[in-house]
Amino acid sequence: MTISVLIADDQAMVRAGFAAVLAAQPGIEVVGQASDGVEAVTLAHELRPDVVIMDVRMPHRNGIEATRALQTPPRSSDYVPRVLMLTTFDIDEYVYEALRAGASGFLLKDATPEELVAAVRVVAGGDALLAPSVTRRLIEDFARSARPPKPQTNRLADLTEREREVLTLIGRGLSNSEIAAELFIAEQTVKTHVSKILQKLGLRDRVHAVVLAYDTGLVQPGS
Repeated sequence: MTISVLIADDQAMVRAGFAAVLAAQPGIEVVGQASDGVEAVTLAHELRPDVVIMDVRMPHRNGIEATRALQTPPRSSDYVPRVLMLTTFDIDEYVYEALRAGASGFLLKDATPEELVAAVRVVAGGDALLAPSVTRRLIEDFARSARPPKPQTNRLADLTEREREVLTLIGRGLSNSEIAAELFIAEQTVKTHVSKILQKLGLRDRVHAVVLAYDTGLVQPGS
């Protein structure tokens, strides 16, 4: 299946470069380009790409606001794309908020063509673009500096005790194999628990499970 991509960045050279790299790949089609957040949201709803590559900093409407808008569509639409955030720095103050807004990962603007193509394929495939350890470090850094969120423990009401344990370990940055060892269960059982957690909580991938673990107070920075 062909992966359709929309590129949103206020720098024409960046858009053109990314478009040229992706257009040359089999199974990837660049369906549009946007120069700001407002245009990105409009074109996304019009063109319905599988993946939106979204710059964090853009005029009129930044990438975080645009991502949040795309992840919470109006009732008349069931379209929710996967968003890959672009940033200039590997530790960017906006990355954490971008993940909370619904992005599935982030990519540096100076990424190699191979990294760009791989990122698009990973996100389109339903996976998050951050390894568990990177996710934990990133979110802990900004959870420490940000105002602590009000606990949302009611969101966890549908989870079983075991699922809460698994979610806690996900939040602490453990991989499936590490969770299996910690809880003395099979790795396949962990995968089943993770799938149920994502389904019950309406989460799209593991990154957002980590974010929720912090937002609910289930995991504390430094724990």
